[in-house]
Amino acid sequence: MNLPIRQVSDVNILDSAVLPAPEYLCRELPRMDEMAGFIASARDAIHGILFGNDQRLLAIVGPCSIHDPEAGMEYARRLVKLKAELQDRLYIVMRVYFEKPRTTVGWKGLIMDPDLDGSCNLPKGLKTARQFLLSVLNLNLATATELLDPITPQYISDLICWSAIGARTTESQTHRQMASGLSMPLGFKNATSGDILVAVNAIQAASQSQTFLGISHQGLASALTTRGNPNCHLILRGGADGPNYAPDAIGASVKMLTENGLLPSIMVDCSHANSGKDPARQPEVLQEVIRQAARPDSPIMGIMLESNLVDGSQKFPRPAEELVYGQSITDGCIGWEKTESVLREAYAALAPRFS
Repeated sequence: MNLPIRQVSDVNILDSAVLPAPEYLCRELPRMDEMAGFIASARDAIHGILFGNDQRLLAIVGPCSIHDPEAGMEYARRLVKLKAELQDRLYIVMRVYFEKPRTTVGWKGLIMDPDLDGSCNLPKGLKTARQFLLSVLNLNLATATELLDPITPQYISDLICWSAIGARTTESQTHRQMASGLSMPLGFKNATSGDILVAVNAIQAASQSQTFLGISHQGLASALTTRGNPNCHLILRGGADGPNYAPDAIGASVKMLTENGLLPSIMVDCSHANSGKDPARQPEVLQEVIRQAARPDSPIMGIMLESNLVDGSQKFPRPAEELVYGQSITDGCIGWEKTESVLREAYAALAPRFS
């Protein structure tokens, strides 16, 4: 008796579209030599702050996510002016986040859905992201992003000055391997539970040589072998039990890092669980973190702040024409006026760090 032939592969795949090779997109939207020099110097400056003798505080500031490039560029033009004003104590880098991890479902970022309508035009998303990064860098403003999909870096990582691995993916072997081959300084967040050891383990893993599956610049499946990334550090973002930026929590993190043979270089995320998921509380978190960071011997080397043109967030999905210009469609942010105020206050409060 002949059994019917049954499909055993691609059972749940509805469509498969070939993406342009990273090399093709990078040639279409090239990085000029002068820009490469700026990116390299920005990475060097960030390394000096995290692990060297640069006493400035690294400030990763900007929208939770970029969904409207026009509003994003208006924000960038404002931020670069503030950067110039505060640059002798704060090294400001703009958050340029294109990928959003979701706990269940939701908008997954500009790369995945640039038209904000569920059409998931990835070729357009990758091109839009690369063009936006080029525009920000043309202002001489350094860029920061969270890298989520392990294929994404081949398309945009040459335009990133600092990156992060998020709380949901810090424990992922795939992301630790990816981080080991990245060319920029990178922070690992503690887990959503608040577990810091997973981030410490991630830093150790990413600093080692790794071999893993990936794609080449030509878009071919490849076995990639890395040197290891020596510029990884810890980001504290709070957890299920609450914030972790108080002095005792900072001290415990320093102890864990040093016991594992790592330099005690710590960044504090003023949002997420550290603010109780209330964006309006970010300034008070920042104030306490800066109070600690003002000590010349402080292990706190950086902060993260979610900020946009307009404070709060708006419900999404909804028609694009109904969206409030400059307001987040993901996590809530503080508005521009508050951003200027708190960063100038931080600048003043950091004076003892330089005495």
